[in-house]
Amino acid sequence: MNIIQTIVLGIVEGITEFLPISSTAHLIITSKILQLQQTQFLKLFEVFIQFGAILSVFFLYFNYLLKNKDVWLKLFISFIPTAIIGYLFINIIKDVFFESMWILISAIFIVGLIFILLENKIKKGKLNLKNNISDISYFHSFLIGLFQALAIIPGVSRAGVVIVVMLFLGYKRDESAIYSFLLALPTIGAASLFDLYKNVGTLSSSITNIQMLIIGFIVSFIAAYFSVKWLIEYLKTHSLFVFGIYRIALAIILVLFTMQ
Repeated sequence: MNIIQTIVLGIVEGITEFLPISSTAHLIITSKILQLQQTQFLKLFEVFIQFGAILSVFFLYFNYLLKNKDVWLKLFISFIPTAIIGYLFINIIKDVFFESMWILISAIFIVGLIFILLENKIKKGKLNLKNNISDISYFHSFLIGLFQALAIIPGVSRAGVVIVVMLFLGYKRDESAIYSFLLALPTIGAASLFDLYKNVGTLSSSITNIQMLIIGFIVSFIAAYFSVKWLIEYLKTHSLFVFGIYRIALAIILVLFTMQ
């Protein structure tokens, strides 16, 4: 990896981690475009720069978490089913899901279609979005975590599936997005720490590798900071429709490239 590739991956991770378009899918696609081999270091790098992204959320919502300590238990309840399912299926995730471009494309397309159908349902008044994070029950917390586990499939989008299930439960779009951001702290944090623990030897392999990790981390933090702020403002007055169209268009483009 060179400095340009490092910066590009950091930007892609930071922008897409909290948008409902799947950061995993975009990192895989970007790596292929940059012609990067799936080395052990690249896998570690992609995990490490996630820390930069979630640190931006911690920075943005630190005061919110201090003032709303009741949300901590709800986040923990949401985290539990995801953690259990992720741990049980870790080998399938690594060896099957991440090796199939067709699984990735299918997930991108299907979730995009769900966005459009869901927004159509809301537009017709069949769903009333009036709930806030403070209204989340422990049962809803568990349900959100259960659906979040679907994000083990690349292309689904952790943020996307959390927002979708919360919209179905009647939560406002921007409130759903904020909860998805906060839920990233234990979910992505735990997954990243687990991967770092398994690949700790790669960390100290060379000074160059460490420099690349630091640069990627910083770039990801900055990109995620602005991405999170933009999405919240956007969802206050807009729907998920544009993200649905984007995902379907991306899936079609990937099909065309895969079939060449």
